[in-house]
Amino acid sequence: MMSWIDWTIVAIPLIAIAIVAFRTQKHVTSVSEFMAGGRLGGRYLVCNARGEMGMAVIGIVAAYELFYQAGFTIGWWSMMTIPMGLFIALTGYVYYRYRETRAMTLAQFFEIRYSKSFRLFAGFLGFMSGLINYGIFPAVSARFFVYFCGLPQEVHLLTLAVPTFAIIMVIYLTLALFMTLSGGQLTVMITDCIEGLLGLIMFIVIIVTLLIIFDWSQIQEAMSHAPAGKSMLNPFDIGKAKDFNIWYVLIGVFGSVYGVMAWQGGHAFNSCAKNAHEAKMGAILGKWRDLAKGVMVTLLAVCAITFLKHPHFAAGASQVQEVLSKITDPQIQNQMRMPIAINFMLPIAVKGMLCSIMLFGLLACDSSYLHSWGSIFIQDIVMPLRKNPLTPKQHVNLLRYAIFGVAVFGFFFSLLFRQTEYILMFFAITGAIFGGGAGSVLAGGLYWKKGTTAGAWAAMISGSGLAVTGIILQQSWQTLYPWLCKLLPNVHLIVDSPDKFPINGQYMNFGAMVTALSLYFIVSLLTCKEDFNMERMLHRGKYAVADDKVKVEFAKRWSWSSIIGIDEHFTKGDKMISASVFSWTMFWWIVFIVVTIWNLLSPWPLSWWAAYWHYYAVIIPLAIGVVTTVWFLWGGITDLHELYIDLKTYKSDAADDGTVKLAEEQVMPDNYIDSVETEKENEEPKPPPVKP
Repeated sequence: MMSWIDWTIVAIPLIAIAIVAFRTQKHVTSVSEFMAGGRLGGRYLVCNARGEMGMAVIGIVAAYELFYQAGFTIGWWSMMTIPMGLFIALTGYVYYRYRETRAMTLAQFFEIRYSKSFRLFAGFLGFMSGLINYGIFPAVSARFFVYFCGLPQEVHLLTLAVPTFAIIMVIYLTLALFMTLSGGQLTVMITDCIEGLLGLIMFIVIIVTLLIIFDWSQIQEAMSHAPAGKSMLNPFDIGKAKDFNIWYVLIGVFGSVYGVMAWQGGHAFNSCAKNAHEAKMGAILGKWRDLAKGVMVTLLAVCAITFLKHPHFAAGASQVQEVLSKITDPQIQNQMRMPIAINFMLPIAVKGMLCSIMLFGLLACDSSYLHSWGSIFIQDIVMPLRKNPLTPKQHVNLLRYAIFGVAVFGFFFSLLFRQTEYILMFFAITGAIFGGGAGSVLAGGLYWKKGTTAGAWAAMISGSGLAVTGIILQQSWQTLYPWLCKLLPNVHLIVDSPDKFPINGQYMNFGAMVTALSLYFIVSLLTCKEDFNMERMLHRGKYAVADDKVKVEFAKRWSWSSIIGIDEHFTKGDKMISASVFSWTMFWWIVFIVVTIWNLLSPWPLSWWAAYWHYYAVIIPLAIGVVTTVWFLWGGITDLHELYIDLKTYKSDAADDGTVKLAEEQVMPDNYIDSVETEKENEEPKPPPVKP
């Protein structure tokens, strides 16, 4: 149970953040502030805020589901993604060009690049995909707090027995709505950053506490007791793993490049930076900020497993099992095993800190998701269909109504939906409704001038169609199974899977991505009649916007700097940060290659793997994390201060509301660069005069 000290630690910062949210709403006077924070976010503000959004309760619970099944092993094979992740972060792949378009939502970009009708279709798919994906957030998050805080399963209101998790859903959704409705993305960005700064300090305290309570030898012993083929330490001994195996990782590697920025949860962070360079630097800095968070999440997982399996903690483990035995749904049992163990193993005050961190992450993520799906519904479905324009106040109010509607949907969906597989698998298949086709349409639209509207339609329809088919089969499998067995009695894939659809969400997601990518490329080549004007879309050359320009001199030449994404906008400090991220991540990728070859030739004993994970996952990142905590505290506070200074002089643009005008209707606003010099840069060079 949580003590009064724990609840005090939770309440005080929460009240302070609520006050900040309330006071921020006075700065929201147009759609631009509500949708994109006025595009005033500095790199550290965006980095801290986005990092806090990544502390979502459902994401942590999903990670613990995976870790309880696979331990460190998936983390090893996931290192294959390092080059792709590094390439994306350092080059600003997709993020940079998307920010150049000045689009507020992905579907708005689709109208700019393809057509209005495609925007409507993509907006609808993105909204439905996100809405269904978000549907289980409230239930999983609320159950976490019920079991972590040791609350009763039911509360009696008069003669009714009301599930406690339903009450928690109402309370936390109300808080998330307050944060979001107060000032949209501007409020979300500020409060998320503050929550992230407080979390940085708490991460270190929790890590130190866990290292005092648990000895690594105990952790090693507990994690060594796994069946052959399902090791939690040796990544070369996972041949019998069913869902979280090497194929899960390989599909994730492909998806990490294919789906960059296609998923629109928290999409406002893609457009709220001051300019494209600040957005790019925020993504790069995130690699350093997440070290301390990663250590805390990992340590909580391994310590919970140790608490459950090591003889030294047998008394506490029996208490956990007693609570688990009262949960009848096996899927909820899997989800709540780790949170219940963490509840019993943490001391007073530290438990309050973790509860506070999880509450911050919950509010940060849900506020962003409520904002995302509500704004996408208005911006990409309602507004394109309207004939008469709205005033900024009417527009913002309409956005607020939609956000409220998303929260109501999430509450009732969570009450009624029956989850049949792991959270990460559910994310994969529901995300593919939109992301399965959007990845090819987004990257193709930003980088390939021959991509066509017909290709975009083909990709989106095929990707979403396969994903929806997978969801229907998952939900209706027990009804379809007897009929399919009679129809196809010799198909073992079907006959041997009576409980659930035999193809998991990750495989369905992969099929959707490959099909969509192939069709986008083929159909575009067949239908392309004229190259698209990329300069206008990216606001380059004579279409450049003064507010987006970063004036830094840089010699343009082929070099390693250009390969890793250093361009003319980088200062000396930016280059050092980029080089440090590149060096750090490539070092570990080389270690991955060397150790993989080593183990193929001469397998390591289990004790060596335990020692490796001790240093790689705990000791080294903790040492660096202490330094980066101070660094990002300073950077976040500085950016917050600068934001409030900028808000005093910021002038709203009522026309900047996400509406796309046809090229012939566009009027260059005052902040466009339209000088004679710029025009000359885009003219064909004239021959020198001929002397008589």
